[in-house]
Amino acid sequence: MQRYTKLIGVGAVLFPLLTGCALAGPTSNAAKSNSTPPAKPAVAKKAGQALPYGATKASSILPGDVLIADSSNNRILLVTPGKKIVWQYPAPGQKSGLVDDDDVFFGPKFDEIITNEENNNALAIINFKSRKIVWQYGHPGVAGSAPGYLNTPDDAFLYNKGGKNVITVADIRNQRILFINRKTKSIIKQYGQTGVQRVNPPITYGAPNGDFPAPNGGMLVTQINGNDAIRLNKNGKILWTVHFPSQFSYPSDANFTPHGNVIVAFYTNPGAIVKMSPSGKVLWSYSPTSGPGELNHPSLVTELPNGMVLLNDDYHDRVIVINPKTNKIVWQYGHTGVPGTAPGYLHIPDGVDFLPAGITPGGNNPIGHHLWSYPGNGY
Repeated sequence: MQRYTKLIGVGAVLFPLLTGCALAGPTSNAAKSNSTPPAKPAVAKKAGQALPYGATKASSILPGDVLIADSSNNRILLVTPGKKIVWQYPAPGQKSGLVDDDDVFFGPKFDEIITNEENNNALAIINFKSRKIVWQYGHPGVAGSAPGYLNTPDDAFLYNKGGKNVITVADIRNQRILFINRKTKSIIKQYGQTGVQRVNPPITYGAPNGDFPAPNGGMLVTQINGNDAIRLNKNGKILWTVHFPSQFSYPSDANFTPHGNVIVAFYTNPGAIVKMSPSGKVLWSYSPTSGPGELNHPSLVTELPNGMVLLNDDYHDRVIVINPKTNKIVWQYGHTGVPGTAPGYLHIPDGVDFLPAGITPGGNNPIGHHLWSYPGNGY
Protein backbone atom coordinates (compact mmCIF):
# COMPACT_ATOMS: atom_id res chain seq x y z
CA MET A 1 0.00 0.00 0.00
CA GLN A 2 1.56 3.24 1.12
CA ARG A 3 5.31 2.78 0.60
CA TYR A 4 6.83 5.71 2.42
CA THR A 5 9.37 6.56 5.06
CA LYS A 6 8.39 9.20 7.60
CA LEU A 7 10.68 12.22 7.75
CA ILE A 8 10.12 14.91 10.34
CA GLY A 9 10.34 18.36 8.82
CA VAL A 10 9.48 21.86 9.93
CA GLY A 11 5.73 22.16 10.22
CA ALA A 12 5.00 19.05 8.20
CA VAL A 13 5.66 15.36 7.87
CA LEU A 14 6.82 14.34 4.42
CA PHE A 15 6.54 10.94 2.76
CA PRO A 16 9.13 10.32 0.03
CA LEU A 17 8.20 7.43 -2.24
CA LEU A 18 10.08 4.16 -2.10
CA THR A 19 10.03 1.54 -4.81
CA GLY A 20 8.15 -1.57 -3.73
CA CYS A 21 10.14 -3.89 -5.97
CA ALA A 22 13.42 -2.61 -4.58
CA LEU A 23 12.38 -3.73 -1.12
CA ALA A 24 11.20 -7.14 -2.23
CA GLY A 25 13.08 -10.35 -1.59
CA PRO A 26 14.74 -12.46 -4.27
CA THR A 27 12.60 -13.52 -7.20
CA SER A 28 11.30 -17.05 -7.02
CA ASN A 29 12.28 -19.46 -9.75
CA ALA A 30 8.92 -21.17 -9.56
CA ALA A 31 7.33 -21.36 -12.99
CA LYS A 32 3.93 -20.04 -13.87
CA SER A 33 1.13 -22.55 -14.02
CA ASN A 34 -0.01 -23.46 -17.51
CA SER A 35 -3.41 -24.57 -16.30
CA THR A 36 -6.35 -22.20 -16.57
CA PRO A 37 -8.48 -22.04 -13.44
CA PRO A 38 -12.20 -22.47 -14.08
CA ALA A 39 -13.89 -19.16 -14.83
CA LYS A 40 -17.27 -20.12 -13.43
CA PRO A 41 -17.03 -22.83 -10.79
CA ALA A 42 -20.41 -23.69 -9.37
CA VAL A 43 -21.32 -22.73 -5.83
CA ALA A 44 -21.21 -26.07 -4.08
CA LYS A 45 -23.75 -26.89 -1.39
CA LYS A 46 -23.57 -29.30 1.47
CA ALA A 47 -26.63 -30.22 3.50
CA GLY A 48 -28.36 -27.12 2.14
CA GLN A 49 -25.47 -24.84 3.12
CA ALA A 50 -23.96 -22.50 0.53
CA LEU A 51 -20.21 -22.96 0.27
CA PRO A 52 -17.54 -20.51 -0.81
CA TYR A 53 -17.34 -19.91 -4.56
CA GLY A 54 -15.41 -22.74 -6.19
CA ALA A 55 -14.96 -24.62 -2.91
CA THR A 56 -15.89 -28.23 -2.20
CA LYS A 57 -16.22 -27.90 1.56
CA ALA A 58 -16.86 -25.31 4.21
CA SER A 59 -14.20 -23.81 6.46
CA SER A 60 -14.68 -22.66 10.03
CA ILE A 61 -11.58 -20.49 9.71
CA LEU A 62 -12.27 -18.77 6.41
CA PRO A 63 -16.00 -18.78 5.58
CA GLY A 64 -15.54 -17.41 2.08
CA ASP A 65 -13.02 -16.73 -0.67
CA VAL A 66 -10.26 -14.13 -0.53
CA LEU A 67 -9.67 -11.58 -3.28
CA ILE A 68 -5.97 -10.65 -3.30
CA ALA A 69 -4.20 -7.68 -4.84
CA ASP A 70 -0.91 -9.33 -5.81
CA SER A 71 0.62 -5.95 -6.50
CA SER A 72 4.18 -6.66 -7.62
CA ASN A 73 2.90 -9.41 -9.90
CA ASN A 74 0.38 -6.92 -11.36
CA ARG A 75 -2.43 -9.40 -10.93
CA ILE A 76 -5.55 -10.16 -8.89
CA LEU A 77 -6.34 -13.62 -7.49
CA LEU A 78 -9.51 -15.13 -6.04
CA VAL A 79 -8.53 -17.95 -3.69
CA THR A 80 -10.73 -20.48 -1.89
CA PRO A 81 -10.29 -21.50 1.76
CA GLY A 82 -8.61 -24.62 0.32
CA LYS A 83 -6.04 -22.31 -1.39
CA LYS A 84 -7.22 -23.01 -4.91
CA ILE A 85 -7.12 -20.17 -7.44
CA VAL A 86 -10.61 -20.02 -8.98
CA TRP A 87 -10.24 -16.73 -10.87
CA GLN A 88 -7.44 -14.39 -11.77
CA TYR A 89 -6.72 -11.24 -13.70
CA PRO A 90 -5.16 -11.31 -16.17
CA ALA A 91 -6.07 -14.75 -17.47
CA PRO A 92 -3.05 -17.07 -17.50
CA GLY A 93 -0.77 -16.23 -20.40
CA GLN A 94 -2.33 -12.80 -20.95
CA LYS A 95 -0.64 -9.45 -20.38
CA SER A 96 -1.82 -7.43 -17.41
CA GLY A 97 -3.30 -3.98 -17.90
CA LEU A 98 -2.47 -3.11 -14.28
CA VAL A 99 0.65 -1.72 -12.66
CA ASP A 100 0.94 -1.99 -8.87
CA ASP A 101 -2.68 -2.88 -8.07
CA ASP A 102 -2.59 -1.78 -4.47
CA ASP A 103 -6.09 -2.64 -3.22
CA VAL A 104 -8.99 -4.58 -4.69
CA PHE A 105 -12.65 -4.41 -3.69
CA PHE A 106 -15.74 -5.94 -5.22
CA GLY A 107 -18.34 -3.55 -6.59
CA PRO A 108 -21.86 -3.39 -5.16
CA LYS A 109 -23.19 -6.45 -7.04
CA PHE A 110 -19.96 -8.46 -7.06
CA ASP A 111 -19.85 -8.22 -10.86
CA GLU A 112 -16.92 -5.79 -10.96
CA ILE A 113 -13.67 -5.23 -9.12
CA ILE A 114 -12.16 -1.80 -8.50
CA THR A 115 -8.47 -1.30 -7.86
CA ASN A 116 -6.17 1.63 -7.22
CA GLU A 117 -2.77 1.48 -8.88
CA GLU A 118 -1.01 3.45 -6.20
CA ASN A 119 2.43 4.05 -7.69
CA ASN A 120 0.94 4.27 -11.19
CA ASN A 121 -1.42 7.09 -10.13
CA ALA A 122 -4.50 5.48 -11.67
CA LEU A 123 -7.75 3.65 -10.92
CA ALA A 124 -9.31 0.79 -12.85
CA ILE A 125 -12.55 -1.22 -12.83
CA ILE A 126 -12.48 -4.80 -14.12
CA ASN A 127 -15.51 -6.77 -15.28
CA PHE A 128 -15.37 -10.11 -13.51
CA LYS A 129 -16.83 -12.21 -16.35
CA SER A 130 -14.87 -10.73 -19.23
CA ARG A 131 -11.70 -9.91 -17.24
CA LYS A 132 -11.57 -6.67 -19.18
CA ILE A 133 -10.75 -3.23 -17.81
CA VAL A 134 -13.98 -1.29 -18.42
CA TRP A 135 -13.15 2.03 -16.73
CA GLN A 136 -10.02 3.97 -15.87
CA TYR A 137 -9.21 7.26 -14.19
CA GLY A 138 -5.96 9.14 -13.86
CA HIS A 139 -2.93 9.40 -16.08
CA PRO A 140 -0.91 6.19 -15.67
CA GLY A 141 2.62 6.90 -14.49
CA VAL A 142 2.00 10.64 -14.16
CA ALA A 143 1.23 12.24 -10.81
CA GLY A 144 -0.80 15.43 -10.68
CA SER A 145 -3.55 17.33 -8.90
CA ALA A 146 -5.51 18.86 -11.78
CA PRO A 147 -8.88 17.34 -12.74
CA GLY A 148 -8.30 13.84 -14.06
CA TYR A 149 -5.02 13.38 -12.20
CA LEU A 150 -4.12 11.55 -8.99
CA ASN A 151 -1.05 11.34 -6.79
CA THR A 152 -0.66 8.05 -4.92
CA PRO A 153 -4.31 6.93 -4.77
CA ASP A 154 -5.41 4.45 -2.12
CA ASP A 155 -8.56 2.47 -1.27
CA ALA A 156 -10.88 3.11 -4.21
CA PHE A 157 -14.50 2.05 -3.59
CA LEU A 158 -17.36 1.77 -6.06
CA TYR A 159 -20.79 2.82 -4.78
CA ASN A 160 -24.25 2.70 -6.31
CA LYS A 161 -26.06 5.79 -5.11
CA GLY A 162 -29.52 6.37 -6.50
CA GLY A 163 -28.71 4.25 -9.53
CA LYS A 164 -25.53 6.22 -10.22
CA ASN A 165 -22.02 4.86 -9.78
CA VAL A 166 -19.75 6.94 -7.56
CA ILE A 167 -16.10 6.20 -6.82
CA THR A 168 -14.33 7.38 -3.69
CA VAL A 169 -10.55 7.34 -3.30
CA ALA A 170 -7.99 8.59 -0.81
CA ASP A 171 -5.59 10.67 -2.93
CA ILE A 172 -2.72 10.58 -0.43
CA ARG A 173 -0.11 12.98 -1.72
CA ASN A 174 -2.77 15.44 -2.83
CA GLN A 175 -4.05 15.37 0.78
CA ARG A 176 -7.65 14.78 -0.19
CA ILE A 177 -10.55 12.34 -0.51
CA LEU A 178 -12.29 12.46 -3.89
CA PHE A 179 -15.82 11.53 -4.95
CA ILE A 180 -15.85 10.82 -8.71
CA ASN A 181 -18.82 10.41 -11.04
CA ARG A 182 -18.11 7.22 -12.97
CA LYS A 183 -19.96 8.28 -16.12
CA THR A 184 -18.56 11.79 -16.49
CA LYS A 185 -15.31 11.35 -14.52
CA SER A 186 -16.02 14.66 -12.88
CA ILE A 187 -15.23 15.32 -9.22
CA ILE A 188 -18.52 15.54 -7.34
CA LYS A 189 -17.03 16.66 -4.06
CA GLN A 190 -13.80 16.62 -2.11
CA TYR A 191 -12.67 16.37 1.51
CA GLY A 192 -9.48 18.24 2.37
CA GLN A 193 -7.58 20.95 0.52
CA THR A 194 -5.49 19.91 -2.45
CA GLY A 195 -1.80 19.99 -1.60
CA VAL A 196 -2.29 21.19 1.99
CA GLN A 197 -0.80 18.59 4.31
CA ARG A 198 -2.00 19.54 7.78
CA VAL A 199 -3.70 17.52 10.52
CA ASN A 200 -6.74 19.73 10.95
CA PRO A 201 -9.82 17.75 9.92
CA PRO A 202 -12.33 18.26 8.49
CA ILE A 203 -10.68 21.26 6.82
CA THR A 204 -7.34 19.67 5.98
CA TYR A 205 -5.86 16.21 6.37
CA GLY A 206 -2.40 14.82 6.99
CA ALA A 207 -1.69 12.14 4.37
CA PRO A 208 -5.10 10.41 4.30
CA ASN A 209 -4.71 6.79 3.20
CA GLY A 210 -8.10 5.28 4.04
CA ASP A 211 -11.68 6.20 3.11
CA PHE A 212 -13.72 3.17 4.18
CA PRO A 213 -17.52 3.19 3.99
CA ALA A 214 -19.44 3.89 7.19
CA PRO A 215 -23.15 3.75 8.03
CA ASN A 216 -25.60 6.28 6.60
CA GLY A 217 -23.33 7.65 3.91
CA GLY A 218 -20.42 8.27 6.25
CA MET A 219 -16.75 7.47 5.97
CA LEU A 220 -13.84 6.41 8.15
CA VAL A 221 -10.72 8.38 7.18
CA THR A 222 -7.26 7.25 8.25
CA GLN A 223 -4.54 9.89 8.63
CA ILE A 224 -0.94 8.68 8.51
CA ASN A 225 0.35 11.89 10.07
CA GLY A 226 -2.40 12.07 12.68
CA ASN A 227 -2.03 8.42 13.73
CA ASP A 228 -5.81 8.33 13.93
CA ALA A 229 -9.10 7.40 12.28
CA ILE A 230 -11.87 9.95 11.87
CA ARG A 231 -15.54 9.05 11.59
CA LEU A 232 -17.32 11.47 9.26
CA ASN A 233 -21.01 11.74 8.53
CA LYS A 234 -22.37 12.01 4.98
CA ASN A 235 -21.66 15.74 4.96
CA GLY A 236 -18.02 15.35 5.97
CA LYS A 237 -18.53 16.48 9.57
CA ILE A 238 -16.60 14.77 12.36
CA LEU A 239 -18.63 12.48 14.61
CA TRP A 240 -15.69 11.07 16.55
CA THR A 241 -11.96 10.39 16.32
CA VAL A 242 -9.97 7.37 17.47
CA HIS A 243 -6.34 8.13 18.36
CA PHE A 244 -4.16 5.06 18.02
CA PRO A 245 -1.62 4.05 20.69
CA SER A 246 1.53 6.15 20.46
CA GLN A 247 3.85 3.12 20.46
CA PHE A 248 2.57 2.35 16.98
CA SER A 249 2.95 4.49 13.86
CA TYR A 250 1.87 4.63 10.24
CA PRO A 251 -1.76 3.48 10.49
CA SER A 252 -3.04 1.93 7.28
CA ASP A 253 -6.62 1.57 6.05
CA ALA A 254 -8.64 1.57 9.28
CA ASN A 255 -12.08 0.02 8.85
CA PHE A 256 -15.03 -1.22 10.88
CA THR A 257 -15.46 -4.63 12.43
CA PRO A 258 -18.89 -6.33 12.23
CA HIS A 259 -19.61 -4.98 15.73
CA GLY A 260 -18.79 -1.37 14.92
CA ASN A 261 -15.29 -1.19 16.37
CA VAL A 262 -12.23 0.01 14.45
CA ILE A 263 -9.42 -2.27 13.30
CA VAL A 264 -6.19 -1.05 11.72
CA ALA A 265 -2.82 -2.29 10.52
CA PHE A 266 0.44 -0.44 11.12
CA TYR A 267 2.68 -0.35 8.08
CA THR A 268 5.99 -0.93 9.85
CA ASN A 269 8.54 -3.68 10.41
CA PRO A 270 7.71 -5.29 12.76
CA GLY A 271 4.10 -4.55 11.97
CA ALA A 272 1.14 -4.44 14.30
CA ILE A 273 -2.65 -4.67 14.46
CA VAL A 274 -4.94 -2.87 16.88
CA LYS A 275 -8.70 -3.09 17.42
CA MET A 276 -10.31 -0.21 19.29
CA SER A 277 -13.76 0.94 20.32
CA PRO A 278 -15.07 4.26 18.99
CA SER A 279 -14.49 5.65 22.50
CA GLY A 280 -10.78 4.87 22.22
CA LYS A 281 -10.44 1.69 24.28
CA VAL A 282 -7.95 -0.87 23.02
CA LEU A 283 -9.86 -4.15 22.62
CA TRP A 284 -7.13 -6.28 21.06
CA SER A 285 -3.62 -5.87 19.71
CA TYR A 286 -1.13 -8.05 17.91
CA SER A 287 2.52 -7.07 17.55
CA PRO A 288 5.00 -9.97 17.83
CA THR A 289 8.59 -8.90 17.20
CA SER A 290 10.00 -12.30 16.28
CA GLY A 291 8.99 -15.76 15.13
CA PRO A 292 6.57 -16.87 12.40
CA GLY A 293 3.87 -14.51 13.62
CA GLU A 294 5.95 -11.36 13.15
CA LEU A 295 4.53 -9.02 10.50
CA ASN A 296 6.46 -7.01 7.91
CA HIS A 297 4.57 -3.95 6.67
CA PRO A 298 0.98 -5.23 6.84
CA SER A 299 -1.27 -2.72 5.12
CA LEU A 300 -4.87 -3.91 5.40
CA VAL A 301 -6.56 -5.95 8.11
CA THR A 302 -10.23 -6.74 8.50
CA GLU A 303 -12.30 -8.78 10.93
CA LEU A 304 -14.39 -11.54 9.37
CA PRO A 305 -17.96 -12.32 10.46
CA ASN A 306 -16.69 -15.33 12.46
CA GLY A 307 -14.28 -13.16 14.47
CA MET A 308 -11.13 -14.29 12.67
CA VAL A 309 -8.79 -11.58 11.39
CA LEU A 310 -7.75 -11.47 7.73
CA LEU A 311 -4.81 -9.39 6.51
CA ASN A 312 -2.15 -9.00 3.87
CA ASP A 313 1.39 -9.10 5.25
CA ASP A 314 2.98 -7.24 2.36
CA TYR A 315 6.72 -7.79 2.61
CA HIS A 316 6.34 -11.31 3.90
CA ASP A 317 4.58 -12.08 0.61
CA ARG A 318 1.59 -13.68 2.28
CA VAL A 319 -2.07 -13.30 3.19
CA ILE A 320 -2.95 -14.73 6.60
CA VAL A 321 -5.79 -15.32 9.03
CA ILE A 322 -5.14 -14.86 12.75
CA ASN A 323 -7.26 -16.29 15.54
CA PRO A 324 -7.42 -13.38 18.01
CA LYS A 325 -8.24 -15.74 20.88
CA THR A 326 -4.90 -17.52 20.52
CA ASN A 327 -2.91 -14.93 18.50
CA LYS A 328 -1.88 -17.75 16.18
CA ILE A 329 -1.82 -17.79 12.39
CA VAL A 330 -4.43 -20.37 11.41
CA TRP A 331 -4.41 -19.93 7.60
CA GLN A 332 -1.84 -18.68 5.14
CA TYR A 333 -1.56 -18.21 1.38
CA GLY A 334 1.93 -17.44 0.15
CA HIS A 335 5.38 -18.50 1.28
CA THR A 336 6.79 -16.28 4.01
CA GLY A 337 9.39 -13.95 2.54
CA VAL A 338 9.59 -15.84 -0.77
CA PRO A 339 8.02 -13.98 -3.72
CA GLY A 340 6.85 -15.89 -6.75
CA THR A 341 4.21 -16.31 -9.44
CA ALA A 342 3.37 -20.01 -9.26
CA PRO A 343 0.18 -21.16 -7.50
CA GLY A 344 0.65 -20.70 -3.79
CA TYR A 345 3.05 -17.76 -4.19
CA LEU A 346 2.56 -13.99 -3.99
CA HIS A 347 4.78 -10.94 -4.45
CA ILE A 348 3.94 -8.08 -2.10
CA PRO A 349 0.20 -8.67 -1.71
CA ASP A 350 -1.10 -5.20 -0.97
CA GLY A 351 -4.83 -5.64 -0.38
CA VAL A 352 -7.61 -8.13 0.24
CA ASP A 353 -11.38 -8.37 0.05
CA PHE A 354 -13.72 -11.12 1.19
CA LEU A 355 -16.29 -12.98 -0.92
CA PRO A 356 -19.00 -14.44 1.35
CA ALA A 357 -20.25 -17.98 0.84
CA GLY A 358 -23.24 -18.23 -1.48
CA ILE A 359 -22.21 -15.32 -3.71
CA THR A 360 -21.32 -16.06 -7.34
CA PRO A 361 -19.17 -13.17 -8.58
CA GLY A 362 -20.14 -11.94 -12.00
CA GLY A 363 -23.70 -13.10 -11.49
CA ASN A 364 -26.94 -11.26 -10.77
CA ASN A 365 -26.31 -10.62 -7.09
CA PRO A 366 -28.29 -8.26 -4.88
CA ILE A 367 -26.46 -5.21 -3.61
CA GLY A 368 -24.85 -5.88 -0.25
CA HIS A 369 -23.21 -8.62 1.82
CA HIS A 370 -19.79 -6.96 1.61
CA LEU A 371 -17.64 -6.50 4.68
CA TRP A 372 -18.07 -2.79 3.92
CA SER A 373 -21.89 -2.89 3.59
CA TYR A 374 -23.72 -0.56 5.97
CA PRO A 375 -27.21 0.99 5.96
CA GLY A 376 -27.35 3.93 3.61
CA ASN A 377 -23.77 3.78 2.35
CA GLY A 378 -24.69 3.16 -1.27
CA TYR A 379 -24.37 -0.59 -1.18
